[in-house]
Amino acid sequence: MNKKIFVLDTNVLISDPKAIFHFDEHDIVIPIVVIEELDKFKKDMNQIGLSARAFARHIEELRQQGNLIDGVPLANGGSVRIVLMGEAELPGPKLSSSYADNVILSTAYEIKQKNPDREVTLVSRDVNLRIKADAYGINAENYRNDTINFNKLPTGYDTVNVSGELIDRIFETKKIPLEELSGTPFETGHANQFFHLIDEIAGEQHQATVRLDPFENALVPLKQFKSVWGLKARNFAQKLALDLLLDDRVKLVSLLGTAGTGKTLLAIACALQKCLEEGKYTKMLVARPIYPMGKDIGFLPGTIDEKLKPWMQPVFDNLEYLLAGHDMASMGKMNELLASHVIEVEALTYIRGRSIPEQFIIVDEAQNLTPHEVKTIVSRVGENTKMVLTGDPFQIDNPYMNESNNGLSYIVDRFKELSIAGHVTLEKGERSALANAAAELL
Repeated sequence: MNKKIFVLDTNVLISDPKAIFHFDEHDIVIPIVVIEELDKFKKDMNQIGLSARAFARHIEELRQQGNLIDGVPLANGGSVRIVLMGEAELPGPKLSSSYADNVILSTAYEIKQKNPDREVTLVSRDVNLRIKADAYGINAENYRNDTINFNKLPTGYDTVNVSGELIDRIFETKKIPLEELSGTPFETGHANQFFHLIDEIAGEQHQATVRLDPFENALVPLKQFKSVWGLKARNFAQKLALDLLLDDRVKLVSLLGTAGTGKTLLAIACALQKCLEEGKYTKMLVARPIYPMGKDIGFLPGTIDEKLKPWMQPVFDNLEYLLAGHDMASMGKMNELLASHVIEVEALTYIRGRSIPEQFIIVDEAQNLTPHEVKTIVSRVGENTKMVLTGDPFQIDNPYMNESNNGLSYIVDRFKELSIAGHVTLEKGERSALANAAAELL
């Protein structure tokens, strides 16, 4: 089989600085204009700048091994080279060469003309560039190495029709070893997955909810909580979420759901319960990425705390609500807890380099994080720390993320088999009838 030629767009290398090593035995072409674009980002103190600098280090190592214009062989059998093309005359209306995408498109077209016996593919995360490539007869693909199938992400629970005897046994014994359930759907379930069991004869009049407990290697019934820090579960998925949030053996919990499903409120209520009531953790840390919805309001005056207050206000709203519902003078008690550092609220900007033991950490709006940023954050976790990631993959403010390549979806997919991780997708909104209508119809 002939080696393929892949021409990479700038956004591919921004999303994955190691992309050049992920095309097996095929040849990689990087247009010189891509290097120029990355050079503009190298001083940026954000994820884009970090990626630009990381790629520069990788390409510099290759440069020391050979001439990049001629092509440098890679360990996987392929090669990478930089080309100085981009002046080919494209058929149809003349496109402006001052636009980098057109130069990349022209480069791919020229390589295709010079290699008629080889398959040439332009790889870009820009859907408009892929459409233009298709118009010029150039094969174009999205970069998929760090993309997961969002529609196939686990919800955390499933419904199974079973015999009435099995349901009775769950209530009687409180545990059924998986070794006794060979050949059933439970055998292939993932760690901490929930199952809603319905009697195949009596129907929903006889039912139970169980969890595949990886620590017991058994099906165990769902724990029932009357309330947590004064908060009661309002629907089925919220009950499942509480079961995971209050289980200290589960060190990482991810909660997906649209606006108003109670993700953040449930997480904060459980954190207050574990930190203030039970004393299981020394403090509660709530962090959020700073991405504005719509146009940014610019620089804010004041101290760090004053600058962060507008970004962290949703967290303060939830804290105030829960403290008030727990018969505490909400503002005074909240200020007291913040001043004593029992509760800390901060931007994720300051979490890099830290080691965080003995804490209950909540990362809100995690859908705005890249997979690399999520890795950085989760790797900060120290001994006896629990981390909860919440977010809505359909409300992403980061312009470089979507529902399939954001850090939250990524971690749900990669951690689904781990015994110390659990996930629940919340679907029913509980904020208000108006909020539910907005989430569903808009």
